[in-house]
Amino acid sequence: QEKSCRLSAALLGEDSEISHDQLFELLKYAALGKCHDAAQPSWCRIYHQSHLAGVVVVVLHEMSQLHFYRFYLQFKHLRKVFRHRFTLTPSANFPVSLYGEGTNLKPENTAQGLTPTSSECITKNSDLQRDPIIRRYGEKKQGLTSYTLTLEEQKRNDYPVEGSPGCKGYINTECDEQRTDSSPLFGLDCEMCLTAKGNEVTRVSLVDARGRCLLNELVKPESAVLNYRTRFSGITKKMLLPVKTRLSDIQTRLKKMLPHDAVLVGHSLNSDLQALEMIHPSVIDTSLLFARSEGRRFKLKFLAKAVLGKEIQCEQKLGHDPTEDARAALELAQFFIEQGPTKVVAELNLEMLLTAEKLAEISQNKAALQPQGCGFQEQLNEPPRLSKPCFLDCLQVTGQKPLLLGRQGLDSSGLCQSNLSTSNKQILQRALEDVPLSKFSIIQFTLGPEYIASHLHAGLYEKVRSKLTDMLTIYAGPFEENFCMKSVKKEFGRCGPIQSLTVVTETFQPYVCIQYEVLEAAQLAVESLNGAEVAGSCIKVQRAVTAATLDCNVLIKELELDVENEGVIYVAGLKKSLTETDLQEEFSHLKDLETLFLPKDLQSGKHRNCCFLKFQKSQSAVDALEAINGWTMKGSELRSRNALASGHLWRWIWQMNHSNGKQGNHIFYEKMEQLSDSEQDLRKKMKKLDHCIKKLYRSLQNNTLCVVLFPGVNSTHGSQSGLGLMGIKDDEGRSAC
Repeated sequence: QEKSCRLSAALLGEDSEISHDQLFELLKYAALGKCHDAAQPSWCRIYHQSHLAGVVVVVLHEMSQLHFYRFYLQFKHLRKVFRHRFTLTPSANFPVSLYGEGTNLKPENTAQGLTPTSSECITKNSDLQRDPIIRRYGEKKQGLTSYTLTLEEQKRNDYPVEGSPGCKGYINTECDEQRTDSSPLFGLDCEMCLTAKGNEVTRVSLVDARGRCLLNELVKPESAVLNYRTRFSGITKKMLLPVKTRLSDIQTRLKKMLPHDAVLVGHSLNSDLQALEMIHPSVIDTSLLFARSEGRRFKLKFLAKAVLGKEIQCEQKLGHDPTEDARAALELAQFFIEQGPTKVVAELNLEMLLTAEKLAEISQNKAALQPQGCGFQEQLNEPPRLSKPCFLDCLQVTGQKPLLLGRQGLDSSGLCQSNLSTSNKQILQRALEDVPLSKFSIIQFTLGPEYIASHLHAGLYEKVRSKLTDMLTIYAGPFEENFCMKSVKKEFGRCGPIQSLTVVTETFQPYVCIQYEVLEAAQLAVESLNGAEVAGSCIKVQRAVTAATLDCNVLIKELELDVENEGVIYVAGLKKSLTETDLQEEFSHLKDLETLFLPKDLQSGKHRNCCFLKFQKSQSAVDALEAINGWTMKGSELRSRNALASGHLWRWIWQMNHSNGKQGNHIFYEKMEQLSDSEQDLRKKMKKLDHCIKKLYRSLQNNTLCVVLFPGVNSTHGSQSGLGLMGIKDDEGRSAC
């Protein structure tokens, strides 16, 4: 029976902004699995990747998050199908950042393994500045403490961290964070096998700063072994038969061996610590230390050869030697610390060396297939554009045919350079025919050049910002002449964080204008305080009636029904002194609680007096709503309702709310009439685009990963964040989560 693939991602609040490196990470793993050094993405997880029927990326050229929310009602299919959404950082050259397209390299200069000199590789200071290692660490040589991962970096890269939900029962090494530049380094590496429990340790090696082996021990797994992974681990059933050592014994020995300020070094060390079920605060990860762009990492085998001149993990040997790997990672870190970032970048030029290695592989494989349908045949006589390897190259080498479809006249988009199609309708028709034949497809639709002018972007931005402001703002009153403003602020503050509160003096009796930071708070105030007695007066609570708020109730209803908000509730009235740990404890009794998100002020970092709770089942969210409303926590009465903007939209609203409407106002007012005319056409075009994607999505096989991208805009005229929607199609035609 066919296994069902599943996608999970906790995209709430700050975690909902995804970089192009992280997007690249997802697509590479989805397309290649564990081949070609692809790894599970750090920000989401694909279950049963090997059963994916294919990957389809739909790119909506020159469109941003702004377009999705300005024409939210028109995108009926997108908002009802794709549960997982994220804000995408804009890129000046989207196709390049998506799958990697480089400048011309002549094969004869690299395929023969020639090592270019530093003057050929980096001729300008600006080139040096653009290198990911320099961007991350700067040019100056620093001590080892500058290269240890911060707590946030550890969380982002799946390191076991104290207090994390998945680290219950993990053993702490009891080392403190009082590390200095003279703290001792220790290299660590483990080999694992696959058991009924998952990855379990079968061998552990620890070396000191001189490379001396302190520990090299076989470990007996707790659960039955399903796969010894002998090819990589070197471990066989026979080797483990006499072994008595268990994981707990290794944990105890490591705790005794490591001094209080020990710094552990390893390559993708998070996997080793997860398998050891241990938490250690001071780590250097050589897969991150030798930083690359596009979310990729150098293999340890490559770095050992390129940097240290050592051959490790030789094919003649049975499996990897963990002591050898631990020592290699340690020496790589020592080299980096001793030489400094500038010397590492200028003298080694690792990307060029890796490209040379890759070109040699590609030249040996003459049967590598060209992408279909994009006019690449015209370029066969030109030097290949391979300044950096990308997963599309790997797809071709493995015999898979990436399908790239787009509209002609897209400049250097990199997707199509020939007269492929002249309309979105033709692109759709071609996609319906060809996508089922390809394991990886990129389909690009566009609105046309007349709809991507900078003044239209500026005008759309101002319209969306103005509408959001109107929806976040409520008016309450009338109050008595000498009413207590403090009481009003306290009562309305129980609905959520307030951006501003002012008295309206133009009316016969005083009214109060309240602008909230989140949509849920404004809606909760309208629903719970309209007709209530506040500050001694029976008041009416309402939004101002403007052209922008006429369809407010429709939008609120559609946001509630949005699949992204399914199973998510908003809770207000929290005391600001409560931490995330406190709230986890307070809400721990709620059935099927999956995630808790406590919003912060993005400038001060302070917590707001509200949170979002995400449940595994919709009914559990309904039950929690009933239980929480009117509930008192630490002397404060809670109020709750269904979520409206729990994910990436929450962050975007906050940013718009603090922009003061500065973006493109002068252009907007000058072009108001032209925008209004264009917007009518845009509504129709957005509806057609939504219909195109609906038809394409329905034609996909089950277990197909579909990612829809509004790439965002990053130009001299301004920047607009992009938006990503993703899901794996299931039997019911919607995205599986």
